[in-house]
Amino acid sequence: MSAQRFSDVEISDPRFERDGLRFLTVRSPALGGRRADVCFWSPPMVPAGAKLPLVMLLHGAGGSAWSWSLRGGAHLTTARLVETEEIAPVALVMPSDGLWGGGSGYVPHPDADYERWVVDEVPAIAALADERVDPEAPLFVGGLSMGGFGALRLGAKYPDRFRGISAHSAVTTVARLAESTGDRLGDLPSFGQADGTALHWMETNATRLPPLRFDCGTDDHLLAGNRALHAALESRHVDHVYEEYAGGHDWVYWRLHVADTLRFFDTIAPREGGRGH
Repeated sequence: MSAQRFSDVEISDPRFERDGLRFLTVRSPALGGRRADVCFWSPPMVPAGAKLPLVMLLHGAGGSAWSWSLRGGAHLTTARLVETEEIAPVALVMPSDGLWGGGSGYVPHPDADYERWVVDEVPAIAALADERVDPEAPLFVGGLSMGGFGALRLGAKYPDRFRGISAHSAVTTVARLAESTGDRLGDLPSFGQADGTALHWMETNATRLPPLRFDCGTDDHLLAGNRALHAALESRHVDHVYEEYAGGHDWVYWRLHVADTLRFFDTIAPREGGRGH
């Protein structure tokens, strides 16, 4: 999508930004002209004219565009890893889910397409924030809880759009998300029952999947669902990495393990000057 298609774009003033974070609000065609928010970060040391790989981080139910940065410190973790050369420079884009109910699920609804908002529009908004981002290039997608579901489902459904997938403490079905939020997500007529599971598109596009990883805390209430997804992928011989760590369904866990997502994506992205994997 061309950035020119957005109207009423509001971008934070660099004089008042902190730690490199930018905030943007746009009227979204995918969301029926409603406003939606995006938080963006990029490393300052990369010269103009260079292209930055884009990492999209999706928040959980009840969260918003600022959650990954102002609760998770994801931009500070990324800056530290870039500065110590543990990873190559990347940009972060952290969108709201569209702010429907307790969580849109990043899926189509009758009156707004929260899926298209993320897949088509958010990369174009990132390019508005920093000209070093190519909105047409494949990007990486990660997320936590509901955002983990979004990352798993959208990354698998659009394997040509995404270069890598990573999820923390993921909800694995729309039905499970509906139980958590109390919203009637299961009644949505916009997609079939199978499309409401993370497994469906992983199975459908098994031979085309981008590199995939996910993890869950051993004290997380979603652990059983993550183990079940791992077992289903193993039985279908779908390549993936699954890891369990000590911890629960909270920001202590996600602040720590977002670094695993960034390191995993770095193993996929080619580095300039011959560095890389």
